[in-house]
Formats: sequence, C-alpha cells, structure tokens
Amino acid sequence: MTVNDDSFTNWKIREEIAESMIPLIGKLHRERDVTVLLHSRSLVNKSVVSILKTHRFARQIAGAELSVTETMPFLQALTALDLGPSQIDLGMLVTTYKADDRGLSVAEFTAEAVAGATGANRIERREPRDVVLYGFGRIGRLVARLLIEKAGSGNGLRLRAIVVRGGGAQDIVKRASLLRRDSIHGQFQGTITVDEDSSTIVANGNAIKVIYADDPSQVDYTEYGIRDAILIDNTGKWRDREGLSQHLRPGIEKVVLTAPGKGDVPNIVHGVNHDTVKPDEQILSCASCTTNAIVPPLKAMDDEYGVLRGHVETVHSFTNDQNLLDNYHKSERRGRSAPLNMVITETGAASAVAKALPDLKAKISGSSIRVPVPDVSIAILNLQLARETTREEVHDYLREVSLTSPLKRQIDFITAPDAVSSDFIGSRHASIVDAGALKVDGDNAILYLWYDNEFGYSCQVVRVVQHVSGVEYPTYPAPAV
Repeated sequence: MTVNDDSFTNWKIREEIAESMIPLIGKLHRERDVTVLLHSRSLVNKSVVSILKTHRFARQIAGAELSVTETMPFLQALTALDLGPSQIDLGMLVTTYKADDRGLSVAEFTAEAVAGATGANRIERREPRDVVLYGFGRIGRLVARLLIEKAGSGNGLRLRAIVVRGGGAQDIVKRASLLRRDSIHGQFQGTITVDEDSSTIVANGNAIKVIYADDPSQVDYTEYGIRDAILIDNTGKWRDREGLSQHLRPGIEKVVLTAPGKGDVPNIVHGVNHDTVKPDEQILSCASCTTNAIVPPLKAMDDEYGVLRGHVETVHSFTNDQNLLDNYHKSERRGRSAPLNMVITETGAASAVAKALPDLKAKISGSSIRVPVPDVSIAILNLQLARETTREEVHDYLREVSLTSPLKRQIDFITAPDAVSSDFIGSRHASIVDAGALKVDGDNAILYLWYDNEFGYSCQVVRVVQHVSGVEYPTYPAPAV
C-alpha cells in the first residue's frame, strides 16, 4: 500500500469516527444542556469535516494535531455520566489526561475532571431568559444568529423580539432576508420563514416578534408576553445612563449596550471584568470591538511581565458610519469614500482600557486607520514591559494563555505563516495573536492582534448577556488560574 493509500484510509477512518461523534454531541446539548468544546471551539451542530478541521487546528496552538481517536473515548465517557448544564472541553480533557501520571482510565479521569457538573454538584437547567434586540443592524443580526444558534437546547437565552423603526412595504420580509443572507458571514444556518400578518420571523423554530417603534417609550413589552428580559441596544443612539434608562420599560429588567458606555455606565469585557457586574446593575456596556480585542492580551501581558506604558494602533475595516462616496460627514475625514481610501480617525479603545482594567497603572494611547476591507481588523499593541524577556518566552506564554487560562475564550493563537485578514472572518474570539508577527526586544513587545470586529465582538456581547442573565454555565476542566 502506498503512502497516499495509507493517508486516504486514515482519513476515512477519522471521518467515520467524527460522524459517530455528532449524535453524541447533539444529545448532550439537547437533553442535558451540555456544550462540547475543543480548545474553546464549540462542536455543537458541526459537520464531519468541521469537526476534523477543528481537531487539526489544535496543531496551530498546541504544536500537535489532535485526533478524533484521542477525543472520542472522552466523549463516550461523558455520555455515561449524570451531567448537568455545563461546557466541557475535550481538548483540555485530553491534554490534562496526558499530563496525569496516576494511571487512571479515561472513564475514571473524565468523571473526576467534570465532577463539578455531576450528581449532587450539578446545577439545574434554568428557564429560558427573554432577550430583546433594539435595532437590527450589523451587530444586531449577528447577535440574533448567535442567540438562535444557542437556543438549540431549549434553555439559556431566548430571542423574543426585535424593535425597529418602520421601513415601509415588505419591511419584515427585507429584514428577514438580511438575516438569512450576509455578504461577509454567509448563509444563516437553518430555516427562516416570515408571517407578515403577525409581524413574526420564525428562525429554526424560534418565533421572533418584530415590533415597530420610533422611541423606547412607545413599547410595553408585557403586551407581547415578555417578562424580565435583557434588552440589547445595538443602535448606539444612547450611551449614558439617562438615555439607556429609557429602555427600562414594562417587561425589561436589564439593558446591555453594544458600544462604549459614557459616564458611570460600566464597560464590560467578558473574561476580564465581567465578574465585577453587580447583581442589581440594570445598565451596562460591552465596550467596543477594539477594546475587547486589546484588553484580554493586555491583561495577560501585565499579569506576567508588568506593563509600564503602551500604544495601540488599529487598522480597522470600514463601517456603516463612513460614506461609500465622498459626501458630508460631521466627523473629520470620515466623509471621504471608505472603499477607496485609508482614513485616519480616532479610537476610544485606549481610554476605555482604564474602565475595564482599573488596576493597570500604565498609560495606554491609541489611534486608528480605517482601511478598504469590510470586516476583520488588526490591533498593533506596542508595550514597554517592567522586565526584559525574549520572543520565545512571550510566544510560548501567549500560546499557553490561549489554551489553558481563564482567557482562552477571548484569546486565540495562530502560527500560520501566510495568514491574512479574511482568514479570521467568523472567529469567535475577541482577538487572535499572530505568532509570526510577534516582536520582542528586551523590555519592548509588539503584539499583532487580529479580530473579527463584527462576529468576534458579537460573541463577546452574548457572553456578557449570558453572564448577567445567570445562564452562563461553568467550563470543565476548570482553566488554570
């Protein structure tokens, strides 16, 4: 048998194993509210090829490819346990098992590693929490996709309504079409139907009421059976407590803003300061996409090396705030054609760092250049550290952070030598460290951080909403602190 024959046979075997994993992953998700991950990447509702590609991607960050032959025994062991709602990372199970020298079987080790989610320790499945989207633009539609995707178990968050201004004939049909198809993020994964008479979009069985209103004061959400909901304002029209408080109408308990908050509105970056949200806080912000991209790696670097000062330069994709062709704009330069120019502009991300990392003493400055790509940006984080180090040390440290730390859902790591911006469309991490571009010279480190400023940020928004709603389930094995 030739090498080619061996490779093809091996592929077919792995295909068969991955295919047999799908019903096990699906049953855990639907019946027990367990999300199976592989190095922070969900395997729920993934195809055979997607599962195999996710296993192969582990080579980029762990140095060696994971095989389904390694992870399948752990998945089988999970199905035999009395699991409660949780997230379980097969990649971490395999990694920690290999490092364990006690001679335990896979079943014994797995039962011990996820003990917090079994038996008397397990938490009960919670009733779905109502969510309302105020606005239905780029971020609103991506958050909608994520909420619909995560509703598969019937628990967690449930998108009940979308509030928009009336747009004329066939408004709801056109909005449903924008949810169904996206020029950047592709087709919606599932089915969408529209009931114009009841003003309802049904997506994968989720009935979503479309409410037309020009102002928050026009809506009483209890009229639609909505109770104790979390409202996500993705219009950016109001950013301070007074303005956002207008959303606290009957049926709404909390308001989450998808833009930097002003004044005393808390700016929350999930993974960094989400645990500081007070239970009775009704209004909070998820900061900006760039703040979410730079704060987690900045925290990681400060924790290990100390940061004395820094500057972030963002090379950012253009947004709807800019003009397609030269025209009047209230801001400087943004009136010039976005698809035809690089546009120097400001970023509030650097100043927002202080809200998310109040213990960071370093002064962080920032600026931004908008460039002619529709999605995915890069932040160049130039840091003066409190001690000297080497490129190899920082490289290995950040790779480990992306694998095993509490920030592993926020920070990804890639070693591909030919990676470009479009490769990161659809990334669910807040930022991705480009290992090949990393520069270290003594006490100076320059990090290149890719981020999908639309989808990655939307994932961070949903994580914050899950946390404040009480449906953010624990992850096992627990990340190293």
